[in-house]
Amino acid sequence: MTRPTRRHVLLAAVTAVALAASACGRDSGGEEAEQGEKVAQGKASGNITVWAMGTEGEQLSVLADDFMKENPDAKVSVTAVPWDGAHSKISAAIAGQETPDITMLGTTWVGEFAKTGALDVVPPDFVKEDDFFPGAWETGIVDDTSYSVPWYVETRALFVNKAVAQKAGVTEAPKDWDALKQAAKDMKAKGGAKQGLYLQPGQTGAWQSVMPFVWQNGGDIWDGKEFTLDSPEAVEAYEFYQSFYQEGLSTKDRLDDGEQEPKLLSGEIAAFVSGPWHIGLLDELGGKDKYEVWPMPSGPGDATSFIGGSNMSVFKSSKNRDAAWKFVSYLMRPEVQVKWYETVKDLPAVQAAWEDETLSGDELLKIFGDQLEKAKAPPAIPTWEQIAAGVDTELEKVAKGTASAADAAKAMQAQATSIGTGG
Repeated sequence: MTRPTRRHVLLAAVTAVALAASACGRDSGGEEAEQGEKVAQGKASGNITVWAMGTEGEQLSVLADDFMKENPDAKVSVTAVPWDGAHSKISAAIAGQETPDITMLGTTWVGEFAKTGALDVVPPDFVKEDDFFPGAWETGIVDDTSYSVPWYVETRALFVNKAVAQKAGVTEAPKDWDALKQAAKDMKAKGGAKQGLYLQPGQTGAWQSVMPFVWQNGGDIWDGKEFTLDSPEAVEAYEFYQSFYQEGLSTKDRLDDGEQEPKLLSGEIAAFVSGPWHIGLLDELGGKDKYEVWPMPSGPGDATSFIGGSNMSVFKSSKNRDAAWKFVSYLMRPEVQVKWYETVKDLPAVQAAWEDETLSGDELLKIFGDQLEKAKAPPAIPTWEQIAAGVDTELEKVAKGTASAADAAKAMQAQATSIGTGG
């Protein structure tokens, strides 16, 4: 899932598909994928226990209260779990067979926990596939079977100092890589910025900034049979990333949490890549109307970005399965998704929610909404966190110039192949 570190939320990816279609299909071996049992009609009743992380866990009772008003015989109990202990808590609960009915999951965790056999398969005909952004749902699909439902999403775009761009004569968002590079050069040389475009120079989470370049270039991480981190398309994307450091357009030193915002508003940084939470952070610093948001450019491929967020899953051991899925379904109603945005500013995973004036009337949010239609996530495999750590390490070498893009790609590929998919 994805969230700023100051809110202690893990970043992650998501794509949207109907639960019905995702609940059945064929796995990579050609065998029929597992299909979830249907949910009984009628109102929910009984106790429903939910674990949710961070701010979401602290605020979910707002929606739970509304659900209980519609379902007076049901009682939803939400436990707020700190993100830094969530993974181990869920793992221990599975091992001890003491899980809640529902848990929120960072999207990059779904593959791992699905492989334990602890997650219930999403019931067919319960939530429609086309309701979700195409990129959001795939994080919940493992071996063609759906184990999780996208709850909220985020994606990345370019935040740009408006005055610097105007001074540099950059009057529109770059459409492709060449235009992006030229804009960064102009905003440094003509706009007065010290950095034309800050890109995270490796270390934890850097893959989220770099993999969009790979996707934009027609490459990918995994082709369904093997990793493709060293494909020609991937190497070319790493070279493009490295060129910003080689040409002095981005610092080779990672900025600490909280440094980017004032540097952007002062014009020291002309632009950086981030998610929608930065709208609030910049506005809090008095930056309203001092910045603009650009969509991601396209390479030879599409204008793809990273998609993150969090999902909801029901455990197989749930003592109140039908009611649990009814609560999950309730969270996916467009009007409920809008209320959740108004409560904690999480962007809706359900596309229809974006038709509400609350979101459609905001020009900056609309850019993120449009970008979500062209956003991708890493493969939903149990070992992704381990693989991503190796990618981040190699990207730091690329940024600092201690390894070529080709050598880093070989190292990424060898590490990923050695780790495997955990299948």
